[in-house]
Amino acid sequence: MKNTLSKLSKPWGVALSWIATLLVPVMLIFLGLRIVASNFFLGVEYRLPNFPADEYGFTLEQRLEYAGLCLRYLTTNADITLLGDLTFEDGTPLFKAGELSHMEDVKAVFVPATNLGFGLTLVLFGLLLAAQRRPWRADVIRGIRRGGWLTLGLVAAIGIFAALSFWTFFESFHALFFEGNSWMFLYSDTLIRLFPLRFWQDAVLWLFGIAGGLGLLLGLLLRPKGKPIAL
Repeated sequence: MKNTLSKLSKPWGVALSWIATLLVPVMLIFLGLRIVASNFFLGVEYRLPNFPADEYGFTLEQRLEYAGLCLRYLTTNADITLLGDLTFEDGTPLFKAGELSHMEDVKAVFVPATNLGFGLTLVLFGLLLAAQRRPWRADVIRGIRRGGWLTLGLVAAIGIFAALSFWTFFESFHALFFEGNSWMFLYSDTLIRLFPLRFWQDAVLWLFGIAGGLGLLLGLLLRPKGKPIAL
């Protein structure tokens, strides 16, 4: 009877092990993204001693306020008027029409991406919960461990590309999600004043560091008990 159950469970063990492996990078990158897209990261980043000051006059407090509103727009149901209604002291709009249009484009990518990441993270935890006291539990754990190493490998490969030429990496990323040069602005534009290139370099470093570091921990620390039924 036990051998029969093992034979019946083997296909499940193989499939679920690899599903877990593929879900882990999504979960870890999603976690890193949510940490980077937070007021916590803004507070740390803008206060770094070597972070470039805004040569056009934004103070630290103004940067935190306006960048925080950009995050609020991306992470809530707020519409673009949240940013469009902002003005400088002389009454001119804080964000130009092109900047507002780009923020709408960013939200159109950010929201589905984070929803997908959150959903697949729930799937992974549901899979791990369902695996308890099942014959294929050890296979799911091994799949998660394998996913940790996969995440580390992906982060290392992309990180090397970004390190060799961050601008090429940055440009390639935008080409995947945005049309033409809609994401390029003047140094005097508010989006660049709030989010200079240095900001994105550090954000990518944080994102890859979090995802890769957690992947390494999963790879090193997970030690599934029991003999796997999947090969």
